[in-house]
Amino acid sequence: MKVAVLGAAGGIGQALALLLKLNLPKGSDLALYDIAPVTPGVAVDISHIPTAVNAKGYAGEDPTPALEGADLVLISAGVARKPGMDRADLFNVNAGIIRNLVGKVAEVAPTACIGVITNPVNTTVAIAAEVLKNAGVYDKNKLFGVTTLDVIRSETFIAEAKGLSPEQVKINVIGGHSGVTILPLLSQVEGVSFTDEEIASLTHRIQNAGTEVVEAKAGGGSATLSMAQAACRFGLSVVRALQGEKGVVECAYVEGAGEHTRFFAQPVELGVNGVENILSYGALSDFEKQALDGMLETLSGDISKGEAFVNG
Repeated sequence: MKVAVLGAAGGIGQALALLLKLNLPKGSDLALYDIAPVTPGVAVDISHIPTAVNAKGYAGEDPTPALEGADLVLISAGVARKPGMDRADLFNVNAGIIRNLVGKVAEVAPTACIGVITNPVNTTVAIAAEVLKNAGVYDKNKLFGVTTLDVIRSETFIAEAKGLSPEQVKINVIGGHSGVTILPLLSQVEGVSFTDEEIASLTHRIQNAGTEVVEAKAGGGSATLSMAQAACRFGLSVVRALQGEKGVVECAYVEGAGEHTRFFAQPVELGVNGVENILSYGALSDFEKQALDGMLETLSGDISKGEAFVNG
């Protein structure tokens, strides 16, 4: 397997590179790309870690060498959120970065699976899809918005609230990847029950957990380490599925049948061609139905903004 990380010199990218070096299957190639000149040094740094994963770094304007032969491309390039910013504020800078990088993926590694980490994911995935479509290489089964961070936060916060080990908690998080579009399906968590107050409070905390980190870092950045772990978890699941493992399921923001919006986060079964099956997210509680109905206008608007950015 060859995994390419675009944006590998950033806060998410460096941590993600480290985690992939430690966890990718033996014999894998890890290509690290960023515009920053430090990137080859990041690769040399992690290459001293004794695992059988070959890491190589590339810097400059052109990611082509990093992308050649890639099976999976994880894109974390872009600017981070600062205090007072919401994900929409990131749009103007990050939209152009995603358009350019995905254009290169379309050219150099058109059959690779692509995991978009760069915020605002609700919008950047739509940008990526339109770029790939215009290049004639769009395969909706191979494009993912990485929403795993919402899942791992949910697992952590539920475990804390209920005195459980986080490994015991299994939850689907559906919708999108910002604010009200993030919907953890607390009603489906096995073995625990929540009061109405707990559901409202936990849902709000999960939806606003990114702001919690931004404020705690006091101007020093946004969620990088937890995002890197989430991206690594998702990336390793894709790799296992590409290698033929059956029954690999993760929540991800993908283009499905369009039941709600063109792109929607829900559990997907991964396979050798990316998305094997989009799975049902099950029955919703009244609270969850209301939350789902309430998010759709926001989510649709986010998607339309990405499409319009590419197509005018």
